[in-house]
Amino acid sequence: MNMKLSTLTVLVTCVLCLDTPAGAAEFVLVENGLSRAPIVVFQGAPPMTRGAAEELAQYIEKISGARPKIIEGQPDPLPQRAIWVGFQPKLKELFPDIDFDFQHPEEILIAANENHLIIAGRDRWDPDHLVVEGIDEQIVGKQMEYGTVNAVYTFLQEQLGIRWLWPGELGEDLPRRATISIAPMEVRYHPQIRARGGLFNFSALSNRGYGRAHEWTRRQRLQLGSLKLHGGHAFTDWWERFHETHREYFALQPDGERSGFPNPRTVKLCQSNPAVWQQWLADVERKLEKDPTLQVFSGSPNDGWASGHCTCENCRTWDHPDGEPRQFHWKSGNEIHPALSDRHVTFANRLAGLLKERYPDKQYYVSMIAYGHSRPAPVQAVPAENVIMVSVANFFGRSDDDDRGSTRGTTHREQFAAWGKVAPHLTWRPNTGSPAGWQQGLPDVSMTQLAVDFRFVADNHCVGLFVDSVWEHWATQGPQYYLMAQLAWNPRIDDRAVLEDYYRRAFGPAAEHVKAYFTVFETARRAHVAEHGGRAGLSMFTELYTADLLKRAKRELDRAVADVAAGPQVYRRRVEFVAAGFDYTHRMVENVHFMEHYWSRPNEQVAKKVLANWDAIQKILDAHPYALNPGPLRPTTPRMAGLHPEYPAPKWKPQPKSERPEDLDLD
Repeated sequence: MNMKLSTLTVLVTCVLCLDTPAGAAEFVLVENGLSRAPIVVFQGAPPMTRGAAEELAQYIEKISGARPKIIEGQPDPLPQRAIWVGFQPKLKELFPDIDFDFQHPEEILIAANENHLIIAGRDRWDPDHLVVEGIDEQIVGKQMEYGTVNAVYTFLQEQLGIRWLWPGELGEDLPRRATISIAPMEVRYHPQIRARGGLFNFSALSNRGYGRAHEWTRRQRLQLGSLKLHGGHAFTDWWERFHETHREYFALQPDGERSGFPNPRTVKLCQSNPAVWQQWLADVERKLEKDPTLQVFSGSPNDGWASGHCTCENCRTWDHPDGEPRQFHWKSGNEIHPALSDRHVTFANRLAGLLKERYPDKQYYVSMIAYGHSRPAPVQAVPAENVIMVSVANFFGRSDDDDRGSTRGTTHREQFAAWGKVAPHLTWRPNTGSPAGWQQGLPDVSMTQLAVDFRFVADNHCVGLFVDSVWEHWATQGPQYYLMAQLAWNPRIDDRAVLEDYYRRAFGPAAEHVKAYFTVFETARRAHVAEHGGRAGLSMFTELYTADLLKRAKRELDRAVADVAAGPQVYRRRVEFVAAGFDYTHRMVENVHFMEHYWSRPNEQVAKKVLANWDAIQKILDAHPYALNPGPLRPTTPRMAGLHPEYPAPKWKPQPKSERPEDLDLD
């Protein structure tokens, strides 16, 4: 896929004039606190497009104090100046030199002349199905493409200079100007990564689980992508539905039975059975009857990637003998057998062919996960044009880890690159792991590596992102989240410029010291992962989060506090927000130290110290909304198990060291 010139590069050539006297060639939105141009939305615009126009008016008012009027449809008489949101035919007369034929999915257009501004994009929706069932709630205003909405958020960020640094009022940063004018310009862009909602999956459209950043993900142009990809498995309910009536759907085991091994939710199918293909297609038809806006349908095998795969002759014929040898497991024992990549691609292609035959005029896709024993690229099979491969390549923040199922020591990065050579469409769906406390809300940040990784996946035909899991701990991992969002929209932007802008806009005079604070953790984490590998976890945190590391970070934070002591209150509050994350980090790491000793030798005094830390952590959570996400940090959750005296962890492996301090006194 050829990428257009990056948005950031293009916008550098476009002059944005804020609080500058309007020249003859400039388009004036607001002059001396008075609105000079209404917002015109095309007739019959879907709800989210109208909502974006409302937000545009709100933010113009926040910046200048003047709220433009919103008009629906072509105004009569035509205003001398107007801001046009979305395409309507009159624009061809007002912008005779501009091509309004959007050729690319999600393509956006922002253009201005002396009298008019157009903010538009490629929009696709079904007027009869604007309300559909989502993950946890109804989606009102569902579109297949939201070009105009994303164009509005692009305009707000890149022309009006608004920043949404993190969710909530404190994370919003915008200039205050009495006059807003824009020089003539034309910007076009279409994102390569079309499935972006899974980057912050808990705050994806209609997902109401742990997520608390739905508004933020929408404004960052993540939530409203044009491909909806799921990161999971497709057949978890098939055993319950069909094991009594269609046992032939399921994988043949070495003992000659189709027993459903290893269990109902991880049962494997006989993928070469045409009846399985037809049943899958029938399920697709039923899904489309309920929601005709769907575009992507999963054919991904169930989890338990080493266990229970079909041994029938037809399925095994699809396996290439030169595939990487892998160890498989059945109830009757183990066997070394070639990787399943060719088999799974062949299965996906069969489904894709039926889908195209059934719906020849639709652009529907089959998604197929490349996971476990299908992580290696296929030897011979090539995914069809309407197949999206979903690579579970775990190099997100985990450097060059090798695939633990590989007998050749192949790294996840190498596997992704190999898929990029054969798959027309590829999604990156990494598990994050927790080498430095990602799961526990610690400052497990790797911004420098992140930018390299995003460019790498973009260079290998990546059209989608689904990260498992991003827990939304903004005070400890905020710079990384912000950079993730910007790179998802455009993986070729200058990551260093993005972060410099982030620190400057967020922290003003304290920018350099807040940057240095996060750099202390990022640098230490990089060395820790290089030494211990990307799978280093909770039992290794005490090796990373030493008293010396925390003292060095705190010195930078103390300097940041001093920098904002006499400045605007907003900078003080934002530094306090980051400081709350440090307080949490100190107390949680201290708990790791304490509990490491406690489980090998329970002690009431240690338990009291840990409980006092948990009480203090609760106060931090109450005082600083969005700093840390309380749900994932409950001591009852698996990722926090063992860090509270009342909730032991069955897998906790204490490593008592007599020289290790009983606390982390930073004074």
